[in-house]
Amino acid sequence: MKAEPKSATNWFDRDGRSYASFRPVYPASLSRFLAEAAPDTQRAVDVGCGTGQLTHQLADFFQSVMGVDPSAEQIGNALPHKRVEYVCASAENLPLPDRSVTLVTAAQSAHWFDLAAFYDEVRRIAVSGAVIALVSYGVPRLAPSDLDARFRRFYWEEIGCYWPPERKMVESGYADLEFPFEERPTPGMEIDRAWDLSDFLGYLSTWSAVHRVNEAGRDDILEAFVHDLHLIWGDRRRPVIWPINMRVGIV
Repeated sequence: MKAEPKSATNWFDRDGRSYASFRPVYPASLSRFLAEAAPDTQRAVDVGCGTGQLTHQLADFFQSVMGVDPSAEQIGNALPHKRVEYVCASAENLPLPDRSVTLVTAAQSAHWFDLAAFYDEVRRIAVSGAVIALVSYGVPRLAPSDLDARFRRFYWEEIGCYWPPERKMVESGYADLEFPFEERPTPGMEIDRAWDLSDFLGYLSTWSAVHRVNEAGRDDILEAFVHDLHLIWGDRRRPVIWPINMRVGIV
């Protein structure tokens, strides 16, 4: 007999460490592609780095990487690496000297920036021919089909109104974002994981929409969703796949 599902409070009441624990990890091929596109691999900066999911990987390809985020809590839980320096600062005021980096990345974060001010900073800190990459991953796909259908009803209908407006930019893969740089083609990539239910709900606990559902006192939405997923998911790992979208250009 299957155990009863935990309450929504238990599943979704997470602290700042959840972001580092449950956010999906980018494939190494993404950092390799960005390193090969850059004019050299001396120094990169990852802006809006969060807990360093991409920052940490870039350090395997660059001699020096700076991760920048305005949240001290995110920086405090960032993944360490001997070639990474984490700094608490905004995207609009980067703590880097002029003409000092060959790659600027913003992964799952550019929709929060004052883009005009950020782009001014990019032009200031970038060497000639440096690369800028805005990276995002979209709505995940699950399997089997009934599991995916239940998740999509939760995402689009049940918590759809709780997403901030900026989420639309992520869903479109930044396609409509202003990007005043010479754009380059990018390869198709995905994040592919095999997760159990606890992993997946831990990931959902990092969503701003879920936090807003909690704040609105709508635990009934989360309770019903956890109950249904528990019945469909079972005690096994399931594939979870996110499409990666990129806007890559030359500064």
